[in-house]
Amino acid sequence: MDADTPFTAVDRDLLKRCLNREPGSWNDFVDRFLSLIYHTIGYTAHLRSARVGPEDVEDIAAEVLLQIVANNFKVLREFRKQSSLATYLAVVARRICVHELVRRQKVKDAIKRGESRLAEPEPDDAPAAQKGMESLEEVEKLLRRLSGREKEIVRLYYLEGRTYEEISTETDVPVNTIGAVLSRARKKLRETASAASAAMPDPRTVKVPKAAPIATPKPPKAPKSKSKMEPIPEHRTEASE
Repeated sequence: MDADTPFTAVDRDLLKRCLNREPGSWNDFVDRFLSLIYHTIGYTAHLRSARVGPEDVEDIAAEVLLQIVANNFKVLREFRKQSSLATYLAVVARRICVHELVRRQKVKDAIKRGESRLAEPEPDDAPAAQKGMESLEEVEKLLRRLSGREKEIVRLYYLEGRTYEEISTETDVPVNTIGAVLSRARKKLRETASAASAAMPDPRTVKVPKAAPIATPKPPKAPKSKSKMEPIPEHRTEASE
């Protein structure tokens, strides 16, 4: 499926059916987007040089689908329809995949070290949604305000799911600078949102003008007759003649 196609009428109808929990809608959703989710998982694993087999891909895909339906389809309800549904789901799948790959690697490393208690993921391993970017639309909005290396770092981190080390290698930016760049980018987004909110009038102070009273229309007067009514001629029968 082409992830760059706009939000189509078919996807709009499918989304509506899923949110309304219509029978068969979820099966149609899975049939339409499962191959996209599989492809996203495979591509993300390739970018991170992570070896995943068919069973791993299926497990991660199942986790993606579970998170889509969680909390009454929260992921779908947060879709703002400013991009194609396929693009939105690809980013969602990529984030979940990155989180799962990192978690699984930590489990493997802990087993190799013989640790009985697995370490919790580091803050940088958290999904992007937990790091100040709640949706694809927010990332795209931020990218439109950035340029140059800063824009590339945000794109690689949030849309490609790259680690700090991978971003550093590709952009030639020191690892300890990546976090600062992302923090500044998120700050810009928050400042933009705050400025937009400040520009909106406070509904408690907005005075609503009173509507002008509507005059009740008077019924039209019957026109006066200019001539007297002519007498009705007497009806005569043959018997009276």
